[in-house]
Amino acid sequence: MSEDTETADDQQLAVVVAKPRSQVAIESLQAEGLYDDTRSITEWTADSVAVPVTAPPQETQFREVVRQVGKRRLRTLDDHLRERGWTDAEIDAAPSSWAVLGSVVLVDIGDSPRPAEVGDALLALHGEAETVLARHGISGEHREPSVEVIAGDGDTETVHTEHGTRYAMDLSEVMFSPGNKAERARMGEIVSEERGTRPSERASGEAASEGGERVLDMFAGIGYFTLPMARAGAHVTAVERNPTAFRFLVENVMLNDVDERVHPYRADCREVVPGFASEGRADRVVMGYYEASAPRAEDSRAPPDASHEYLDSALDALAPGGVLHMHEATPDALVFDRPIERLEAAAAEADRDVEVLDTRRVKEYSEGVAHVVVDARVQ
Repeated sequence: MSEDTETADDQQLAVVVAKPRSQVAIESLQAEGLYDDTRSITEWTADSVAVPVTAPPQETQFREVVRQVGKRRLRTLDDHLRERGWTDAEIDAAPSSWAVLGSVVLVDIGDSPRPAEVGDALLALHGEAETVLARHGISGEHREPSVEVIAGDGDTETVHTEHGTRYAMDLSEVMFSPGNKAERARMGEIVSEERGTRPSERASGEAASEGGERVLDMFAGIGYFTLPMARAGAHVTAVERNPTAFRFLVENVMLNDVDERVHPYRADCREVVPGFASEGRADRVVMGYYEASAPRAEDSRAPPDASHEYLDSALDALAPGGVLHMHEATPDALVFDRPIERLEAAAAEADRDVEVLDTRRVKEYSEGVAHVVVDARVQ
């Protein structure tokens, strides 16, 4: 038998799915325990891919089950680069981490040699992806990303699914931090849709709510925290002044079927707070935007306002007994003292008391600077 002849053992199962929903299918197959990650995802037709499985799925949607040549997957980026003739020294300089966001691979290319080859290797490693973007930094008032297409078809628009929440975005125009994944999920988990008396109702004497907290997301972006909270049952007023991010925020609200629970505003949050508070103060305020305490070299300039400078507006919007989630980029030497001191000073100015509920490191923002969150109840 020649080496090119396929044996019965070489033929293994795969399911054919549309390219745009390949990531959703993979996550569903993983949940069923059927995704075979020892084999490569391959293109099946111009608009579909064959995803390897160990058995036909019962819950995942697919077009057809097919027999696929059982080519074993090269397991790592190092494998793919070594196959392309890279030396050990070159591989040591290659990227060590990246993120697959829908059909786009986002990578910090660093000082790696031959970025185009790295991009091709990442496409081979992640068969569901169609474009590889090298990320070079964030700049400007609206925190706009600087990216470069290094492989693939160059389409930077994608839909990324995370814990059931769908995020449509253009990664050449809006930022999306893979390192915030756990925090986005957590915000959905802490929001309760149970009926009962909420802090804002206790303060105003209103009747018990029909369910779902009243939330103000002061820097909503494309819906990073708004969407998981709304999907959990909260009623969210989402404010975003970047027109591109706002466009995707509105699209994502519809995409996740939460349009009845999200009220988007394209404005500066300080302009929205007076009207918001007059209708009823928030049970929860999210301040998900933060400035760079030590701006990275690639940033053209620091944002005009630091996040803590919005604390007076946040407190104006928050009901007594409500919870504030304050994000900050803090030098390691000042974690968590500085954000807590800033919050306590703002609360004292407003004649209010603060109880710190939790503090967390979300990720490393840059060398010596951490992205942190402080959760606090404010009376």
